[in-house]
Amino acid sequence: MKNIIGCLLLFVYFQQIGIAETMPSISHQKATITVDGQLTEDIWNTLPAFPDFHNHYPIDSGLASKKTIVKAFHDGNVLYIGAIYQDESVDDRVSSLKRDNFQDSFNLSDAFGLAIDPYNEKNNGYFFGVNIGETQIDGLISNNENINDSWSNIWYAKTSMKGNQKIFEMAIPFRILNFDPNNSTWGIQFFTKDGKTNTSMTLSDIERNFRYYDLRYLTDINIEQLPQQSKGGRLTLIPSVTASYQKDVVEEDQQRMLKPSLDMQYNLSSSLRLDATINPDFSQVDVDQQVANLDRFAINFPERRNFFLENSDLFAGLGPRQVNPLYSRLIGADSDLLFGLKLSGNVTPSTRIGILNVQSREEENVAAQNYGVLVGQQTITEGLITTGFLVNRQQTDGFKLVNDYNRVTGLNFTYRSKNKKWTAWSNYAKSFSNGVKGNNNFYNADAEYTTRKTIWYGRIRRVEKDYNTDIGFVPRLYNYDAINDEVVKNGYNSAFSSLQLFHYPKKAKYIDSYRYLLLNNGVFFNTEGTLTDLNTFINNAMWFKNLSAIYLNFFHSYANLQYAFDPLGNDNPILPGKYQIATFRFGYKSSPNKKLYTHSSIQYGAYYTGNRYRSFVELGYRMLPLASINASYEINRINLHELGKNTLHLLNFKGEVFFSNTLNWTSYVQYNTQNNKFNFNTRLQWEYRPLSYVYLVFTDSYNKQLDRQNWGVALKVNYRLNI
Repeated sequence: MKNIIGCLLLFVYFQQIGIAETMPSISHQKATITVDGQLTEDIWNTLPAFPDFHNHYPIDSGLASKKTIVKAFHDGNVLYIGAIYQDESVDDRVSSLKRDNFQDSFNLSDAFGLAIDPYNEKNNGYFFGVNIGETQIDGLISNNENINDSWSNIWYAKTSMKGNQKIFEMAIPFRILNFDPNNSTWGIQFFTKDGKTNTSMTLSDIERNFRYYDLRYLTDINIEQLPQQSKGGRLTLIPSVTASYQKDVVEEDQQRMLKPSLDMQYNLSSSLRLDATINPDFSQVDVDQQVANLDRFAINFPERRNFFLENSDLFAGLGPRQVNPLYSRLIGADSDLLFGLKLSGNVTPSTRIGILNVQSREEENVAAQNYGVLVGQQTITEGLITTGFLVNRQQTDGFKLVNDYNRVTGLNFTYRSKNKKWTAWSNYAKSFSNGVKGNNNFYNADAEYTTRKTIWYGRIRRVEKDYNTDIGFVPRLYNYDAINDEVVKNGYNSAFSSLQLFHYPKKAKYIDSYRYLLLNNGVFFNTEGTLTDLNTFINNAMWFKNLSAIYLNFFHSYANLQYAFDPLGNDNPILPGKYQIATFRFGYKSSPNKKLYTHSSIQYGAYYTGNRYRSFVELGYRMLPLASINASYEINRINLHELGKNTLHLLNFKGEVFFSNTLNWTSYVQYNTQNNKFNFNTRLQWEYRPLSYVYLVFTDSYNKQLDRQNWGVALKVNYRLNI
């Protein structure tokens, strides 16, 4: 018996040694590197290459025939990556030179990148990429596959071409990463994009319906002699000053302003960050794209302000998208912010915290507010994560708190199966407001099953009437009554399910894939049990070898309208009652990597008491790589018979000129008759040193009759200093 046990222990020991030996490593080396995209230093010849890449898209089986050779090391301060893509063509593809244009600069270009999960817990990580034109793309990855590309930090990349070889060299300082010095096994994924052929290749084997940076598919890589603390600067200061002039033409009012501000980030440790902002100014932030919203409920837009981006997944994911207790864009929406503090990151390998406090200033008819958020996230076991939070909004009078508050607290659970097929979420939250008691709960449970050919999703949800989230996003809770001109709150219960079925023909000459069924079904009841909405959506789509696509949609909705709804804005609203809405839509999308690309669709069907015709066309042209233009036009003709009819127009135009990787000019023109807006925004952006910018922004706004409403100009200069 002892011999048997001894043999078993010896077997396990040698098995573990074998596993350790086969795990790829990134070694610590004392070498001097010049990041020039050449890989001519001797160190590159001594390093082992990572294993061959796999095909990911559009073919997701076998090793890639076009090889990517990747080598890496670190010097205790910086992680260096060198990659050579053995292309079949001497041509290159750069669709944009604008930093963080994830779609054009990376997905539709010849590019190389990596995803990093330093804690290897498959919860959050980093994305770094560079195209062959040396345009950098970086962002935060959350929930396995969501990228927030508004996050940016200082790292370095250079590229070169030698015949059909495309060479990429990257240097990523440890100081910009959250990591545990005692955990040397990181999750890392390398990937190559070929924008000429719309193909992607990855280090680990991933099925095509999963994103190539999905954290669940990262390769375990040992980082040898991981530093206890990066030797780089721990403090980053970003002072800025904004000079602006605004004129309200209608009110004949004008305002001049000179506004200094300061942003700071201090690395308390390799995994914990302290961010601060004083008198912040966000005049450089991109404008939101206008949309035609003929639904009864509001839509949300992404957060782009720098202060809110570090560890943003901790704060943005406190609830489902349509019932989120924290929608940070509402912070500072009514008045300017005075200051903000944020502490975020890991306090242990399995524990993350987020503490945020922001103070707004008192302005005319707008009281000062203090906004506080406390988040704790704990990895219980592999695949099971729990998050607890408290969100607080409280009126202030100087340094004194006023008894006008709204607080939301809750607990979330996330489960991800080891086989990567199952994901589940559960959420519970409760709100507290002065003078409000009872009916203040929120419950939610979701589950998703994913394979190469099948995706199923299901959800049940309950939102009670007095679940108040003053800085949250819960649109269906609030119902506008067009007759009484008031917003009425109604709680609801809902259930939703979705099924997608795919087929990938092996020998088809022109067809890449079919989605022969997408079936969505959603049902809503008010808290008294009355059915208010029953929605069904069916889609069939076909993708061709060049990744152009055609699709056919059918949408049916039963609406038991509880409150009058005025989509035409003519003060002749649709009255409460029961309505059947059925709509067909047919569309076509051209290949996304062409210089000239288009998307068009046509739709017709019933709409409450009448009918609706919708036509949409988008046309874009890339003058590679110096400029790009994109224009879309949407027309909605709505005929409600005795209630009236109207034609709504929505025009969006975006033009970009790339003078270099660091100097670009972007202009937007948007015309939306539904919102009575015609606005023009143009921005010249110069990155005169890494992440230090000069912005010159001009805005002009008209109503739909083209009467000028207001205009303004702003000049902002900031300087990023690492100490």
